Amino acid sequence: MKFDVSIAPDSLAEVPDLARAVEALGFDAVWTSETHHDPFQPLAVLSGHTQRIQFGTAIAVAFARSPTVLAHTAWDLAKSSGGRFILGLGTQVKPHIERRFGMTWPDSPVGKMRETIEAIRAVWSAWQTGERLDYRGRYFKLGLMTPFFNPGPISDPDIPIYIAGVNRGLCRLAGEAADGFHAHPYHSVRYLREVVLSSIKEGAKAVGRDPREIELSVTAMIAENPGEAGFMRSQIAFYASTPSYRPVMALHGWGDVADRLSGLARRQAWDDMTDLITEEILETFAVVAPRDRLGEVLRSRYQGLADRLTPYVPFSLSDRNSLWAETLVGFRNPT
Repeated sequence: MKFDVSIAPDSLAEVPDLARAVEALGFDAVWTSETHHDPFQPLAVLSGHTQRIQFGTAIAVAFARSPTVLAHTAWDLAKSSGGRFILGLGTQVKPHIERRFGMTWPDSPVGKMRETIEAIRAVWSAWQTGERLDYRGRYFKLGLMTPFFNPGPISDPDIPIYIAGVNRGLCRLAGEAADGFHAHPYHSVRYLREVVLSSIKEGAKAVGRDPREIELSVTAMIAENPGEAGFMRSQIAFYASTPSYRPVMALHGWGDVADRLSGLARRQAWDDMTDLITEEILETFAVVAPRDRLGEVLRSRYQGLADRLTPYVPFSLSDRNSLWAETLVGFRNPT
């Protein structure tokens, strides 16, 4: 199991120091997400300040971009890094696509994500082989790629595509068409086993793939003290209030809690939501352990389930010699 880390720089000027630090500590990959900032720009900087470490998006919002735009960005990052880039894509949810990005929500999110993957790979194939671009789907029709817009082949054209999701449809699609799956931070071990992995296997077998070809990348919520536990409670409450994520709570018999959280979120009663996250719910969705045992507990919890593990809390230079170093050592050398 690989141990990765995420970064969330406020400025691109921070990235060189962050990049050098995470590579020096020995992490396997660095992930960025599409929250406050664009997820790709820090990775372009990181590429030039690292030699070994992989890096990717976890995630970039696919439905806010065209497949060709995504293909160009990934191609450039793969070329500049010698093939270390992983393209991680997510759908986001309908209100954000329509009201934050001003785009149209598809009638079949799984279908559009499938075509996004296929279309990106069709563009890459045209660039690598010189063959004519000809992709025809329901959502995308791509048939124009003149030499002026073709960057040409690269030495590492097999760029992995990971997708993210919560429910079974996208998990199955990962098994059918992706190279990896980013499990949502809002998960339990039981949900990973009974829903995520079982659906990935179902999708893989439907198209004759070996399920072991699809990497499962897990972001784990962690808390080493009461203050962090309170923050994780708020994060669990926030995610659980999303109606489309209700099956995660429902699997554990807490569907009524999810419904109450959704109602509080609609009224913007944010402070009241955390009170519904009991100690049992917290420890089901987050790893709660003292710092000196955090790495060991993480490995014990996810061994045999995840191929890659990333702590939910982004890496920070201020504590790199304590929290991150201790957790990494404990993860790789459990007592």
